[in-house]
Amino acid sequence: MRFVTAPIILSSVLLVAACANKPLHDLDARRNTPDEFLVLPNKPLEQPESYAALPQPTPGGSNRTDRNPQAEAIVALGGRPSGVGVPASDGALVTAASRHGVQGDIRETLTAEDTKRRKRAGILANIKLFPVDRYAETYEREALDPQDVSTAYRRAGVPTPSSPPKGE
Repeated sequence: MRFVTAPIILSSVLLVAACANKPLHDLDARRNTPDEFLVLPNKPLEQPESYAALPQPTPGGSNRTDRNPQAEAIVALGGRPSGVGVPASDGALVTAASRHGVQGDIRETLTAEDTKRRKRAGILANIKLFPVDRYAETYEREALDPQDVSTAYRRAGVPTPSSPPKGE
């Protein structure tokens, strides 16, 4: 009797595990849920040294506990958020990084290209009998084969670490 129930239990566990949700791979923009990346937690409240020295409240303006993600990123990368422009010590880096030009409308361009690519896939591409990983399906052509890349680097004479055998 145990030999009959074990495969049934094992197959039911595998079926339930196969139905796992992969939220970061969900590319469907038609969701009705809020975007969790738009929520910024406030800084912790602090007691000021002097209540008389507090600035006047500005309705609709910024608050002392509001976060400034751009300034926080600059500080985390070792910069000064109050600085204006590029420091002289980083001028060569900025010049080298922008030597091929800077495209100001990159987001709009990528959105238009993505829309055109999805339309080219056709209407029937959205009809699936079983749930599929849209992320893997969308970007499978851009995936690199590690064996091919490793072989190309070795042929070019670049020292490479050993890679796992094919099939692993």
